[in-house]
Amino acid sequence: MTVNVAIDGPAGAGKSTVAKAVAAKLGYIYVDTGALYRAVGLYALNNGIPTDSAELVGDCLKDITVELKFSELGQQVYLNGENVSSLIRTPEASMAASNVSAIPAVRAFLFDLQRNIAKENNCIMDGRDIGTVVLPDAQVKIFLTASPETRAKRRYDELIAKGAEVDYQDVLADLIQRDYNDSHREAAPLRPADDGVIFDNGDYDFDASVAKVIEIIEEKIK
Repeated sequence: MTVNVAIDGPAGAGKSTVAKAVAAKLGYIYVDTGALYRAVGLYALNNGIPTDSAELVGDCLKDITVELKFSELGQQVYLNGENVSSLIRTPEASMAASNVSAIPAVRAFLFDLQRNIAKENNCIMDGRDIGTVVLPDAQVKIFLTASPETRAKRRYDELIAKGAEVDYQDVLADLIQRDYNDSHREAAPLRPADDGVIFDNGDYDFDASVAKVIEIIEEKIK
């Protein structure tokens, strides 16, 4: 029987980095579902399609193929055969992902891909609605969060380290807008699963966050 771990939470909570490290330590596959939405958002951006238009984005889905491939480099995201793993990490792609993820047709488009991966592998999957919608029967559900200011500072430091020219207040404003969009959308809004564990990691460094998540997982599956 496969073990599925769902990690949900708002932008900048460290879901991806923590989940990736936990998966490596436990020998599970790590699945970053946000990357799938970023890929769809990137396609819309590259083709001049308004990412908040349900009709126009929905119409373009027939022209999109999104694949996840797993290698020694970790999860790689392919959009119509092109590896876009680095291209989807810009602030523009983040906001595009937030917009397209509110569109029911996009969520339906990516739903089977996510579920099939979980069905066939021990995996840690992170996103916004994994424990509530995608994997409601996951053995472990964690809602990872922190204050907007803490999350914005993390995202700001991450972008600066990559050489991006960004302003902290702009990062904070974008993050607060994403929080609002994600929690108020009609399709699968961001919220903790009723049977999930809420973990505020605002006072935890990276290693301590990883250790705490592993502790939660081991407690749930023992």
